[in-house]
Amino acid sequence: MTAVRQDAWSADDDIILAEVTLRHIREGGTQLGAFEEVGERIGRTSAACGFRWNSCVRKRYEDAIQIAKQQRQKRNYLKKQSLVAAPHVSSLSIVDEDSKAIKHETLSEESITIEGIIRFLRQWRGAYQELQRQVKLLEKDLLDREEEVADLRDENQRLSSEVSNVQTDYRTVNDDYKTLIQIMDRARRLTVLSEEEEQKQRFKMDANGNLERIE
Repeated sequence: MTAVRQDAWSADDDIILAEVTLRHIREGGTQLGAFEEVGERIGRTSAACGFRWNSCVRKRYEDAIQIAKQQRQKRNYLKKQSLVAAPHVSSLSIVDEDSKAIKHETLSEESITIEGIIRFLRQWRGAYQELQRQVKLLEKDLLDREEEVADLRDENQRLSSEVSNVQTDYRTVNDDYKTLIQIMDRARRLTVLSEEEEQKQRFKMDANGNLERIE
């Protein structure tokens, strides 16, 4: 009987929960079976393990869950291909992945033929070639993405350089504008002073017909 623990979950507990649950997903098992196995290993109830998985741990392993599901699909696909490749065989020696025990069962009278083996190997070769094709497509897509990233990086550097040049030009024009404003203001003040000086200077004519400035 699984003991009931009240202490907090440790990082090791979370790792065990994740590893066992991902293995069950990958091998086509149920999450309930995973929670029961984890509960026996760490001394918790399967309900507590399920609650911990759904409320906390699952969020940290979304990518790993997707990979485990893909591996399960490939595993099921290969099993189906094996059955199709040997239609005349009613039973074979099966290796249990968990216990590594070999289960021997009696073959049919037709047993395994050379033609069946050849057909099986051909299908495996076809599956292998298809996987190779997909790998090449993924590699090509990866190269395209890397080139796209490199182009975007170059474009970003070019735009950054243009922005820097524009900022430099703006500062130059702004400085020139300020200088021009200062010159115009100085000229205006000089003009006002000149007019005031002219207004202050008054002249009168003496008896000999000469102009004298009146202070």
